[in-house]
Amino acid sequence: MKSWLSVRSSQFGVSETMRSGHSCPLPLILVLILFSTLSGPALSQTTPIALKGGKLLTITHGIIDNGVIVMQSGKITAVGSAGSVSIPSGAQIVDSTGMTIYPGLIDSETQLGLTEISAEAMTNDLAEPSDEIMPQLHTAEAFHAESVLIPVARLNGITNAIVAPDSEDTLPGQDSFIQLYGRDATEMLLTRDIAMPLNFTGDQRRNKGSFEKRKFPSTRMGLIAQLRQAFIDAQDYKAKWADYERKKTDAAQNKKPEPLAPKRDLKSEALIPYLEGKKTIVLAAESPSDLETAVNLANEFKLKFVLNHIAHSQPVLDYVASLHVPVIVGPIYEQPKEDERYDAVYSLPAQLYKRGVKIVLASYSAHNVRNLPDQAGFATAFGLPSDAALKAITLNPAEVWGIADQFGSLDVGKTANVVIANGDPLDVKTDVKQVYIQGSAIPMTSRQTRLRDEYSK
Repeated sequence: MKSWLSVRSSQFGVSETMRSGHSCPLPLILVLILFSTLSGPALSQTTPIALKGGKLLTITHGIIDNGVIVMQSGKITAVGSAGSVSIPSGAQIVDSTGMTIYPGLIDSETQLGLTEISAEAMTNDLAEPSDEIMPQLHTAEAFHAESVLIPVARLNGITNAIVAPDSEDTLPGQDSFIQLYGRDATEMLLTRDIAMPLNFTGDQRRNKGSFEKRKFPSTRMGLIAQLRQAFIDAQDYKAKWADYERKKTDAAQNKKPEPLAPKRDLKSEALIPYLEGKKTIVLAAESPSDLETAVNLANEFKLKFVLNHIAHSQPVLDYVASLHVPVIVGPIYEQPKEDERYDAVYSLPAQLYKRGVKIVLASYSAHNVRNLPDQAGFATAFGLPSDAALKAITLNPAEVWGIADQFGSLDVGKTANVVIANGDPLDVKTDVKQVYIQGSAIPMTSRQTRLRDEYSK
């Protein structure tokens, strides 16, 4: 197998070699890593890299034809037209003529690293079924960095993702934000506990099986009452600890015996940052009635939230817009309900966009993360402008998750997560030729490509 970086292809219009001021062979290490293990070496860019001659989709400042982007020490250090950017001495120059260059894509809800084979329970850490209220669980502690599904996703330009637990519990645990390459889980986990799902779709009811096997909460009334009690308990827990700290300070100042500390409650402790508005709740509801009930609960406790799973809430989209919160959409391949138009789900991103709602797209999967740009392209066929669709998988999620200073666009100072492809990222015919994460060229191989190569001999 030969790397795109080292092979000239008239089909793609790319030059033969990477250059460092003049033509030279591809460094051997880049060939070797094509056959490396799934979790690679530590990311450390030692040599500046300049991508020259491609079309730059910057996201924040338009399209630059015949552009140059320079990556150094894992960061983007220059972006501009070919005549305006000074390339550092000794930089590796990648001739990207005819290519399209854009920021790494961000999937806003996946189960990457939590599952491997859906039908095999031993490979699944998606949810803890023993209780419905489990905010003290952390996906970061179950994340499997060696998952063979991760290389499959990054081969199509996805460089970052939210890892979330399954939605069978109302509060199933806390999400993590990852990059899709690194030495181990520690290096790949960029932000632990970045957000927490609150699921109110009705699927969380414990009403499966015979009547005798049902347990609380088996109704929506039970779900919402249980959630409300959990937040009330967390408020009370916070008040007890605040009172203890006051008494402890008073005891120290007045030489009194130190008071007894309250017993730690991990559930309540985990909810406090959300009650304080320091972290984001991902509020999931499908139907209009569930949506309004869930939003009312969030407002009751002054929670900061984004909406999720509202695929079948078309009758109340004006209400959704009035909330002035972002919405996570996807997968838009979902079939409409019997009483909905055929394009109800397909056109949802466009309908929200027209109402001024900030949208982000997600795969809600581990096995289909690679299809994220295809979902964005599909949405454009049903009315979503192309630039808005690309933002929905780059800058918008970066803003929603509070990481726009590092990700989401080709801007100086941001992390050098960059994709080179031979066409429009939203076109299913486009092939990703090279992915850079923190300025390092990532192996463009996966279990699927290795099997393809093995059995196509």
